[in-house]
Amino acid sequence: MKKTLKLLVVGLCIGMMSTVAFAKGKVGLVVSTLNNPFFVDLKEGAQDEAKKLDMELIVLDSQNDPAKELSNVEDLIVRGVDVILINPTDSDAVYRAVRNANRSKVPVVTLDRGANRGNVVTHIASDNAAGGKMAGEFILEKLGKNAKIVELEGIPGTTAARDRGKGFNDVAKGNLDVVGRQAADFDRTKGLNVMENMIQAQPKIDGVFAHNDEMALGALRAIGNNKNILVVGFDATDDAVKSVKKGEMAATVAQQPKLIGSQGVETANKIINGEKTPKFIPVELKLITK
Repeated sequence: MKKTLKLLVVGLCIGMMSTVAFAKGKVGLVVSTLNNPFFVDLKEGAQDEAKKLDMELIVLDSQNDPAKELSNVEDLIVRGVDVILINPTDSDAVYRAVRNANRSKVPVVTLDRGANRGNVVTHIASDNAAGGKMAGEFILEKLGKNAKIVELEGIPGTTAARDRGKGFNDVAKGNLDVVGRQAADFDRTKGLNVMENMIQAQPKIDGVFAHNDEMALGALRAIGNNKNILVVGFDATDDAVKSVKKGEMAATVAQQPKLIGSQGVETANKIINGEKTPKFIPVELKLITK
């Protein structure tokens, strides 16, 4: 009888250990695109934290396509994830994906870009408006009042583009002359093409503020070595920081994408464990100059 009881207790203990192992949680991460170094860093930060916490992390790439993003979220719901981390392709279009997760009772956390509608437990991002302001103040300090500036905007409809633009234009109003403003969709090649058109259209350009480093690097290529134009980007990707150190780009606003990713997984872990998380978790910014 004692031997049977002992075996029963051992069995229960093993069962409990097994339950604990499975209770670590399964988290889905939907990234807007992995064709951008910033989001690759975000993914790696999430993977490092998941490994540290011994959690299962499924990463899916939306390839900047809202339809693919929706499909990715539906796939994660079917696969039974406990929490979905999503870096939206578009702050409006992501609503359908968030709504589906809400209907399936799967908590949603947004990273870097927010969702304009739907129930999101926590949003983790840098203060993009503060970063835009930081860039604007740097340009004003370096070039002075009434300098002629081109603004390369990110994907229309994303909170990152909207907020970075707002912060910059709050400084520019009455201080800087924005002679051209056009979306280049956070893309290096589009940044190159838009900047080439701006150079053709504008007789004088003193500086460029790009909503991300990919567009800034594209603009830099369009400018070449013959024009004295100050270029400021946003994100502090490896390529941009190297460019700043070489004296090509003047500055970049440094986000911490790896920290955004790791805090996403850390927040998912808290949600799985029944802890309350804040609506917004800010990630610190700083200006990188030579």
